[in-house]
Amino acid sequence: MTQRPLDGITVISLEHAIAAPFCTRQLADLGARVIKIERPGAGDFARAYDQRVNGEASHFVWVNRSKESLTLDLKQPEALQVLQELLKDADVLVQNLAPGAAARMGLGYDSLKDSHPRLIVCDISGYGEDGPYRDKKAYDLLIQSEAGFLSVTGTPDEPCKAGNSVADIAAGMYAYSSVLAALLQRGRTGQGGHIDVSMLEALGEWMGYPMYYAYQGATPPPRSAAAHATIYPYGPFKAGDGGTVMLGLQNEREWKVFCAVVLRDAALATDPRFDSNARRNEHREALKALILTAFGALSSAEVLARLDEAQIANARMNDMAGLWAHPQLQARERWREVGSPAGTIPALLPPGRHSSFDYRMEAVPAVGQHTEAILHRLGRSQADIAALRERGAI
Repeated sequence: MTQRPLDGITVISLEHAIAAPFCTRQLADLGARVIKIERPGAGDFARAYDQRVNGEASHFVWVNRSKESLTLDLKQPEALQVLQELLKDADVLVQNLAPGAAARMGLGYDSLKDSHPRLIVCDISGYGEDGPYRDKKAYDLLIQSEAGFLSVTGTPDEPCKAGNSVADIAAGMYAYSSVLAALLQRGRTGQGGHIDVSMLEALGEWMGYPMYYAYQGATPPPRSAAAHATIYPYGPFKAGDGGTVMLGLQNEREWKVFCAVVLRDAALATDPRFDSNARRNEHREALKALILTAFGALSSAEVLARLDEAQIANARMNDMAGLWAHPQLQARERWREVGSPAGTIPALLPPGRHSSFDYRMEAVPAVGQHTEAILHRLGRSQADIAALRERGAI
């Protein structure tokens, strides 16, 4: 086994739900030892979101593979002492507890920086560590709303949330990349540091195009369901067999080819209603009717074949079953099997294929699965562990 980039790095995570676990799972993918601190008993509340994966929660198995689970009741001094001992040899502390909770337990960066000068502390919250929204609770849908995501997503009649946890994912990605940057910086300076990741700021960054489109009070991009708000034709179109084909045009050269090869109407390219993207967007209903008439005489496969012939970007509108069975993922051997409390389950390799190392793809832990092993490594005897368990500290 070749060495992974984060082999030898230890991450302690006070985490729940998605944002922090998604960050730390990716650190584990690269070889880091991630010790996940969970509440004794139920553990991370995301374990109970559903039971769709052989009795395990879909969210949980997605973001928690390759971790160790240590149960600690951090309201008890003995449990907090265990955590402090772990931090002595840790490289990174990640937390997404309720606002202020970590600081109240003495686990904020200001409390730790002098005694742990090489420690990188990454705090993930809804709105950041200061400002008027600092203490507001934040969940994914609420941040989608605050960041304006809902205002540009959905149909003209109704806003819609993203079908996945897009605000959590954005925050987790920026936390992950920020931790990697901090580790590089520490390699140069020898000093740890503090990372303050806000879900609002993470999703706000992803809203850059609609923000600038609405610059200085201009009209924002309209909600346009699965079609592009400002480029046309770009979106879903029905074929004659009832199937839906997704296609996208990016420039005038493609528009001319689309008319000639796909619609079989080369003269349409110079129609003054459609001879620029701005005009096609303005007259999209008229153009849509023409496209649907042409596609109505064809099957989905025939439409896709014409689009491929014209080298126009296109896609099938897959559902989850289609993604599970996607031939490209199969051909590139992107699936692995990992263990879980419910047995072996399939898991996608992380994006990015490396020639110099393999990703770590290990089991999703049961609640507290590694508690005794971790405590033994800290020098606790079996009697000590039994006493902690009796008092509910672990």
